[in-house]
Formats: sequence, structure tokens, C-alpha cells
Amino acid sequence: MENQPGKTSVSMKSLVKIIIPLLILTACGNKESVSPFDEILSQPPYAALTDSIKREPAQDELWFRRAVLLNKNNLPEPALADFRKAWSLKKDDRYAFGISKILLDSKPDSAVAFLNGALKEMPNSPFLMINLIHAYQALNKYPEALELCNKLLSVDPGQTDLLKMKADILDATGDSTGSIHVLEQAYAVNPADVELNYKLAYNYAQTKNPRTVSLCDSLAKADSLAIHAEPYYFRGVYYANINDKAQALSFFNLAIQHDYHFLDAYMEKGILQFDQGNMKDAYKTFNLAMTISPSFADAYYWMGRCQEKQGDKEEAQLNYERAYGLDKTLTEARDAAARIKN
Repeated sequence: MENQPGKTSVSMKSLVKIIIPLLILTACGNKESVSPFDEILSQPPYAALTDSIKREPAQDELWFRRAVLLNKNNLPEPALADFRKAWSLKKDDRYAFGISKILLDSKPDSAVAFLNGALKEMPNSPFLMINLIHAYQALNKYPEALELCNKLLSVDPGQTDLLKMKADILDATGDSTGSIHVLEQAYAVNPADVELNYKLAYNYAQTKNPRTVSLCDSLAKADSLAIHAEPYYFRGVYYANINDKAQALSFFNLAIQHDYHFLDAYMEKGILQFDQGNMKDAYKTFNLAMTISPSFADAYYWMGRCQEKQGDKEEAQLNYERAYGLDKTLTEARDAAARIKN
């Protein structure tokens, strides 16, 4: 039977309409999924690991190793994707720690959600619990952070780093007495911990505790090279708080002598001079701080306050604006500039 030209033409058109979409679907199905990080991952130093992953995609350790390398090179997004892939292949607390650490830096609420889920998989992981404490702190969820901290301390009550964390949480809630008590516990366990000594000395100074003096004296004696400003600075803060301004000024000067770049000492010294009405010397002190660190917003703000007190409102406004330009959280500088302008 001969083909009828008209009918054959219609059949071919119909066949083409069916085949072409099928070919497109087949091609899409065979094509590897495209990642937004493919270009990065195909280059050194990741290319070798990427090739290994293509050959053995079920090897969780390969994904983890590439994640660590990416994170080390400040590429958190592809690192997070790799950590998540490793975690999906195997529930290892190293993988969960990597995920939570990256989330903690940018999305602490997401870190909390992930960590609570991960702790159901491995409820006794101290690494995950510590990251969860940090996430709670970042969200100002101090009761939850404190509860978890106490849980860890019940297992290891002499863990100095945990005690310091607990002290920080108590400080954030305004419980300075409780914070000092915890720091004293930690000091009894590890009196050689310099950071702990500094925390305790500062808390003593802020609460007008005379133990500041003896602790700072011992810190100064231990500093055989005489290069640390902190013991003198803490004594200055203590004397300022008990209103012994002459002693405070003397110790702030000693702190600066020991470390010319110790900005906190300049600021406390300048504020003390400002409160005494000595605007010229206060301005010089803040100006020195600004010279040492030209991007230090607080120095510009206090220079502005000195200038405003002396009636130089135009320069004061400029320094307030500089301060706010450098630090958008310094709203008092913004408000001061607007007040002078109006």
C-alpha cells in the first residue's frame, strides 16, 4: 500500500513533537547537577579532592576534608555545603561541629535549630553542647545557655574554660557577684591561666573589690619582662571606681608606659580628665588614641565632646560625624552631631 503524502507529513510532524522533548529530557537527566561552587571546586587546591569525590561520592571523609580546606580559605558557603553532605552520609560530631560553627558566625538561630537536632543523634558530645551555649549567648538566651553550661560542669566541675563561659553568662545577666564567685572557683583550679586572672581582676575592679590590688600586684610581679599593661590598667579602673582619681590617673599612665598601644588606658585616662573639667588634656589624650588607631570611633566621639565643651561646635560636629561614620552602633555620636547641627 502506498503512503499518502498528506498523511505521512502529519505523522512525521507529530513524531518530531514527541521525540524532541524526550531527547531534551534525556540530555537533562544525563547532565550532572550544577553547583554554584563548581568553578571554585574544579580549581586547585580543591580539584584533587573534587575528582576523588566524583569517583567515590559516598566517602564522607572526602567531603569533610574539602570542607575543612574551603573553610580554612575563608569560603564558608561551599564549606557549609560540604559539611552538610558529610553529615548526611555519616553522623560524626566533627561534621556537626563544622556546620554549627559556620552557622554560628552568621545565623545563630539556625545554629540553635541544627545543634538541637544534632544532639538528638549524639547527646553526649561536649563540642556540640559548647557551640550551642555560644549560639544561645549570641541570641541573648542566657537561661538556656546557663542550664547547658551547668549540665557540662556537673560532669567536669573543674573545667576552667567552662567556668569562664559561665562567668561571662552571669555577667551578661547582671549577676556580677555570681560571676566573681565562679571566676574564683576557676582561679582555685588554675591560678596560672592569664586570661582568667585578667577577667577576675577586671571584675574585682568594676565591683570596687580591694582584692584588685593584691591580684594586680601578683600579675605585675609575674611579668618578668614588664611588657603587660593590664595589671596597671585594672588598678586604675579600681581607683577610678572608688573615686581616688589621682591614683587612677597614675596607674593609667603606668599602663600606657608599659604598652603604648593600649587604647583602653587612653580612653579611661581621657574620660577621667574630662570629668575633672580638664578639656585640653583630655582632648590630647583622645587625640593620641586616634593617632595610634585612626579608625577608633570612640576617640573621635570624645574629641568631639571636648571640643563641644570648649565651644568649638563646628569641629565637634565633624568629629561626631567621623565617629558615627566609623561605627554605626555609636548612636550617641550621631545624635550629638544632629543636636549641634540643629
